[in-house]
Amino acid sequence: MMEILGPVAFLVIVLVAIHSWFGLRIIERGIIFTDLAIGQIAALGSAISVGLFHAEHLYLWTLGFALLGAGLITFSVQRLRYIEAFIGLLYVLGASGVMLVLAQSPEGMEHFRELLATDILFTSTESIISSSLIYALIALIVFFVLPRTKGLVNELLFFTLLAVTVTSSVQLAGVLVVFVLLIAPALIALVQTKFKPYPVALFSGSTFGTSAIVASFYYDLPTGYAIVFFGALSALVAVLILDKKEKTP
Repeated sequence: MMEILGPVAFLVIVLVAIHSWFGLRIIERGIIFTDLAIGQIAALGSAISVGLFHAEHLYLWTLGFALLGAGLITFSVQRLRYIEAFIGLLYVLGASGVMLVLAQSPEGMEHFRELLATDILFTSTESIISSSLIYALIALIVFFVLPRTKGLVNELLFFTLLAVTVTSSVQLAGVLVVFVLLIAPALIALVQTKFKPYPVALFSGSTFGTSAIVASFYYDLPTGYAIVFFGALSALVAVLILDKKEKTP
């Protein structure tokens, strides 16, 4: 059992570690659906590679579209008034584009389901190692390079790093899993006031993520959707219990 669950549990903890950091910053910036939009645009690149080019250069297509989404969102943050509306339409554009591209593909719907939430229970060791190295490099840039930048450069670097992170994560876990790992641990961390947010986000995300893996293993559930369900449920319960709006005098 541990031969299967151990590596995947490690992968989930790594995913939570990098995504919850971005999630805290995204919620603080008030642009909640940024990651979902970038993930969906990245999924559109993946769909184009699979549907039109027989999955040739899959990573490059996915990364290219993720960077395009990040660039558009950087522009919207700097120049536009209705940022959330723009980001929402960007997500819808990506989602509808995926359906149009895969409509004529025999394996289209299966690939679409994988783009939403992948069964990561049997992720290969090679994929876990390569993805962990990518996330480690991103973490080094986040902690040592990003704080030295300001203004537009800071925004562009932040969203570029998010795009690279989302590119790897969408291929590993799917768009919905990426969204939940970005938002749910961060939200749980922000509605409590006793501890620093990031350790709480890391603990809560790792807890519901590994719990979902164990449940999917024993009850033969789709792992990706189990993580989405456990994460969303945990965050909703935490918000209902801990989050209280301050009363105005």
